[in-house]
Amino acid sequence: MKHTMPLLPYPMEALAPKMSKETIEFHYGKHLQTYVDNLNRLTAGTPYENAPLEEMIRTAEGGIFNNAAQTWNHTFFFESLTPSQTPVPAELAEALAKDFGTIEKFQEQFTQAATGLFGSGWTWLVKDNQGKLSVASEQNAGNPLRKGLTPLLVIDVWEHAYYIDYRNRRAAYIAAFWELVDWNKVLERLKA
Repeated sequence: MKHTMPLLPYPMEALAPKMSKETIEFHYGKHLQTYVDNLNRLTAGTPYENAPLEEMIRTAEGGIFNNAAQTWNHTFFFESLTPSQTPVPAELAEALAKDFGTIEKFQEQFTQAATGLFGSGWTWLVKDNQGKLSVASEQNAGNPLRKGLTPLLVIDVWEHAYYIDYRNRRAAYIAAFWELVDWNKVLERLKA
């Protein structure tokens, strides 16, 4: 199966000024495109040639894992954002309050994890098989699917995600991220 670029659910300029069109052009249009192209090249003629991304994330190693996970992670990230944010739905607010105390405490824990992740990687809101929510950080191409967890929300803290708009100010990027989260998408994933 040939992997293709996912469609953005909004125009490239829609997240500005919190995430500029230039950032989306590079992050989505160049970085993600490179992962997709590399994945197709690396899997050609291998047992993974027709495998879904999730299977590669759970079982592959090396370049195939890295490019499959980065393709999946980036797609999930871009699908987590919206230019038209709505309040946190009541059902999601209840779930977050149950496991974190309040939505604010969840955001604080998530922000601390994303800010404190050394080097490049991802910070996730995940659900375990008992339905408990937690925050998990993964370095490089790491993905919680490998640990049997269900991803609900993610922030990309690789420098390419924020350097055009925020330079080395990761904390400012994370603060802006909270104004772009598609809470309805998070709830949809929680209920799936």
